[in-house]
Amino acid sequence: MSFFKKFFSKDKKEDLDKGLEKTKSNLFGKITKAVAGKSTVDDEVLDELESILISSDVGLDTTVKIIDRIEQRVRRDKYVTTKELNELLRDEIVQLLAEHNTVDLEDYTLPSAAKPCIILVVGVNGVGKTTTIGKLAHQYKSQGKKVVLGAGDTFRAAAVDQLKIWSERVGCDFYSKGMQADPAAVAFETVQYAIQHNCDVAIIDTAGRLHTKINLMNELSKIRRSVSKSLDGAPHEVLLVLDATTGQNAFEQAKHFTDATDVSALALTKLDGTAKGGVAIGISDQFKVPIKYIGVGEGITQLQIFNKRAFVESLFEGEL
Repeated sequence: MSFFKKFFSKDKKEDLDKGLEKTKSNLFGKITKAVAGKSTVDDEVLDELESILISSDVGLDTTVKIIDRIEQRVRRDKYVTTKELNELLRDEIVQLLAEHNTVDLEDYTLPSAAKPCIILVVGVNGVGKTTTIGKLAHQYKSQGKKVVLGAGDTFRAAAVDQLKIWSERVGCDFYSKGMQADPAAVAFETVQYAIQHNCDVAIIDTAGRLHTKINLMNELSKIRRSVSKSLDGAPHEVLLVLDATTGQNAFEQAKHFTDATDVSALALTKLDGTAKGGVAIGISDQFKVPIKYIGVGEGITQLQIFNKRAFVESLFEGEL
């Protein structure tokens, strides 16, 4: 049984391949051009590969790490052909992702056995935060779990309404105090609602923009404290949503949010709309936070569990 047949349905593999098509074309095309006419991996090929990975938004530090590892293998094995370079890259990137706790889940498992399980979702406006919450709620609801969505993004116009529409589409509970309400109070009361209504999971939206980054990060810290007061041990997961199309800007967002709160998982959205999918590799490596979900399309089922092997296999599928 092939790897993909074991872990991925045909539809999911097609979604993943299509979602990574632009990144693959950009990355794979450049690598193929770099090794054209060469039989072995030499310093010139490695220099070209370094430039390609950086331009694909893998990030400088992570790129240097990958190149160093490949150089070590080239020195050890003495003679490495350009045809083997594809396999070397796959191996090193999979190992790199594995080192940073990117665990391959087989289904949409809740991050904690606690009931209710509390998931705090953070990220700037426009990254697909509300959509990710809706898609995640759909997956849990499909498993027969009772879900409540908490409308804690009370500053952005229409944010509460958008989350309410998602709750209706999914068929799950919804908790709101309306626009301009205190987000920390909404978070606290959403947890209480989940307890009182015997919910399995509460997914709480948070503000994506305030007047300054300092205000936003202070607000997130306040929300986290409020959730902890409402239920001991909560939140059980802080999910940071990042937009893959922003490339290096996603690194900056990750830095600010990981500084402000204990981010425990990442969701990388809009992979289908960008050639910058390499950002997934760099962000996981630099921030030591596992990628848990990737968005590969607009459909309600197109939030996939991130599987590092499937991601890399799809990215490097084919021969140089």
